[in-house]
Amino acid sequence: MSELDKTTPVPTEIKLHQLSRRLEITFNNGTRFELPYEFLRVYSPSAEVRGHGPGQEVLQVGKKDIAIKGIEPVGSYAVTLTFSDGHDTGIYSWDYLYELGANYVALWGRYVNRMEAAGASREPLAGAPERPKAK
Repeated sequence: MSELDKTTPVPTEIKLHQLSRRLEITFNNGTRFELPYEFLRVYSPSAEVRGHGPGQEVLQVGKKDIAIKGIEPVGSYAVTLTFSDGHDTGIYSWDYLYELGANYVALWGRYVNRMEAAGASREPLAGAPERPKAK
C-alpha cells in the first residue's frame, strides 16, 4: 500500500447500498467502484484478517450475508466500517479502497480459490451468533 500523496485519488462520494450489499465509491479522477460488503470484510486491512506479517492471513469464512452497519471517517484519509459480525478494526485508506476496486476481479478470484482449497464455505454457519461489538 502506498502513502497518500497529491496523486492519490480521493473519494468524492461514498454510498452504502443495503439491499445489494455494496459500497459505491466515486473518486475525484472519475473512477467509480461498487464493492460487495463480503469482499470488503474478507479483505479488511485489520491485523485480525491480515495477520502481523506475510503468511499470517486468516481466511474469513461464512461472510456471504455480511452487512455494513456503520461507516465513520478517519481524518481526511480513510474510513472504518462496522460489519454485522461486530468486526470494526480495519482502517480503509483511500488508496487501499482504490486498490481493492482496481484489483477486484483478481482479488475475488484469489479468495474463492482459497475457500475451495480450504474446503470452506462463504455461507454463514447455521445458528452462529453475531459477535458482540467489543469496546
